[in-house]
Amino acid sequence: MLLGALAFGASSLYLPAVALLLLAGGLGLWVGLATAGAGIERTGGPATVMEESPWPLRLALRGGVVRPPGGELVEPLIDRPLALRRTGRRVRVDVRFERRGPHVVAPARVVIRDPLGLARRELVSPAMEVLVLPRVEPVIAPRRGGAAAAGRLARAPLDTAELEPDALRPYRPGAPATRIHWPAVARTGEMYERSLASDASSRPLVVLDARRPPGEAALDRAVRAAASLSVHLARLGGCSVLLPGDRRATDVDPDMRAWHAIHVRLALVEAGAAPPAGRLERAGAIYWVTAYATVPTGLVRAAARERWHIAPAGDGRVGTPGARADFVVAGCEGRVIGRPAAARRAA
Repeated sequence: MLLGALAFGASSLYLPAVALLLLAGGLGLWVGLATAGAGIERTGGPATVMEESPWPLRLALRGGVVRPPGGELVEPLIDRPLALRRTGRRVRVDVRFERRGPHVVAPARVVIRDPLGLARRELVSPAMEVLVLPRVEPVIAPRRGGAAAAGRLARAPLDTAELEPDALRPYRPGAPATRIHWPAVARTGEMYERSLASDASSRPLVVLDARRPPGEAALDRAVRAAASLSVHLARLGGCSVLLPGDRRATDVDPDMRAWHAIHVRLALVEAGAAPPAGRLERAGAIYWVTAYATVPTGLVRAAARERWHIAPAGDGRVGTPGARADFVVAGCEGRVIGRPAAARRAA
């Protein structure tokens, strides 16, 4: 318009042309001053959070030299942008993550612009990372017969730690009288006692099998079941956990000191890693958690007092037709697999 006024000598165009130039320059200066010194501070909750648990996210807006003419706060975790004129200096959002594993939270953006859209500045916050841990759920017995199975499950750490005989040895003064092997005393006339299996081999063992999952949802349910069983057994007296890729199981005591490291590893489990294929020489019960229906060979070969197969419900489980599960945990059904006959030792 100013060029037209100069070219054709139209004096009536000078005033609107200069006015528009001043308006554009003034709005650009306003946006620049509103951006100078401004920023966005983003503070998240802890580095780890459990599935479906609230994770607090705080946004703090730092103003510039002057108040912004307009704009919006764009937070990927919020459904719609928030207008700056209607938003306070601080915003808190409770975020819930549906799936386990590492999550990257995209950066938040503050867009400052004038009402006419002539000037625009954008401020971006750094991205954030959070590790979502698998959810821990209670163990439930769905039927009358399952209550007995759940009771055995609850007593497993105590039973295996106290009642697994290993061999006979000469009686030691001060040993409990319940350990005396009276048939050997009657035959030999000397005092003998039962020696019990070591606590490490008599603890219940939770094995997670991540092979051939039919889908991500089935693997996530299996991981939640393994986490829930580990916590349930550990609080009742201790257990051992064998994760994919491990050669040796990790012990979890009732004080739960070792649980956090295992919980983090469960959040990072991916499909494909195979559990031990050999024979598991364990005296305690084995709880084999899988994402598929077939009973694994490693569980069939395991030498244990009780062997349990836990898999997602409704996946064509192997077993008696129409039979219900002994217990249910995290959307998975647990059934006992034919227990081997108890070995007898003769003195």
